[in-house]
Amino acid sequence: MLQRRTATNGVTFYASPLLETLGVPHAFSTRLGGVSPAPFDSLNLGNPNGCAAQDDYDRVWENYRRLQAAAGCPDAQLCYVHQVHGAAVVRAERHTPFDKSAKADALVGDDPARVLSVRVADCVPVLLAGDDGRTVAAVHAGWRGVVGGAVAAALSAMNGAAGRCFAAIGPCIGGDAFEVGGEVVEEFFRAFGDAAPLVRRVGEKGYIDLREAVRLQLLRAGLTPEQIDTTDRCTHRDADEFFSHRRENGVTGRMAAIIAPAA
Repeated sequence: MLQRRTATNGVTFYASPLLETLGVPHAFSTRLGGVSPAPFDSLNLGNPNGCAAQDDYDRVWENYRRLQAAAGCPDAQLCYVHQVHGAAVVRAERHTPFDKSAKADALVGDDPARVLSVRVADCVPVLLAGDDGRTVAAVHAGWRGVVGGAVAAALSAMNGAAGRCFAAIGPCIGGDAFEVGGEVVEEFFRAFGDAAPLVRRVGEKGYIDLREAVRLQLLRAGLTPEQIDTTDRCTHRDADEFFSHRRENGVTGRMAAIIAPAA
C-alpha cells in the first residue's frame, strides 16, 4: 500500500514502498504544502481547461519545485505532455530535447536528470519502474485511457518483460463516486468482459472502479499482486487531501504523479 509522507518543506504526498526499494525518486502529490490560493489551495500543479478561474503559473511552477524537492529530485528537468485521454506514449531520451507540447498520456524515460510527470484531478495516475529502477514511466489513465490501453502501451514502451516491472497506482476517484453512462459501461464490458470492474448498476448507468480496472490490466500484462502498490484514497471523497474535477464541477487544481529513474 502507498504510504503518506510529509517532507520538511511541508509538502504532503504518497509514496510506494516498492518503488522506494528500487531507489526511484517519485511522489503522488496531494493538495497540501503549496502556495496557491483558493480554489487551487494549495499545491496546485495545473489549471483547468476552459475555465475563467485560473491559477498563476508562477505559483504552479513553485509548487512543482516544492514537490520535486520533497520527492528527492530537486534538480531534475520536469517533463510533461499535453494530455488527451488516449494511449500514446512519448520518450524522454538522453541527450535529446523533450517536446512538452506532445499529445500523449504516458511518458517513458531512462535519464536520471529528468523527472516524468502526469497531472490528474480524478483520473488514475500510474507509476512504473523496471526491476533495476533505471527505466521508469508515468501514466495518466482516465476511463478512455483505461479502455484504450494506456498502461499496456507504457509497459510495452519500457522495452522489457512486464513481469520484471513494478507498479504503483495512485489516488483517484473511487468506484462509489464514479457514475458513468450506459455507453461507458458497455466500453468496460467490451474491454474486460465478465471481469469488468462494475461496482453497481443503476438502470443503464453504472459505477466503475477505475483503480481496479488498472490493477486488472497490470495483472493481465504479467505483473503479480506483489509487484503492485495501490491505495484506498479517493480524490472525490477525501476533499481535505485532494482536488477533484467532479466534486468541484471543473473549477479546481491538479495533482501530479512524478517519477525519475534511479541514478
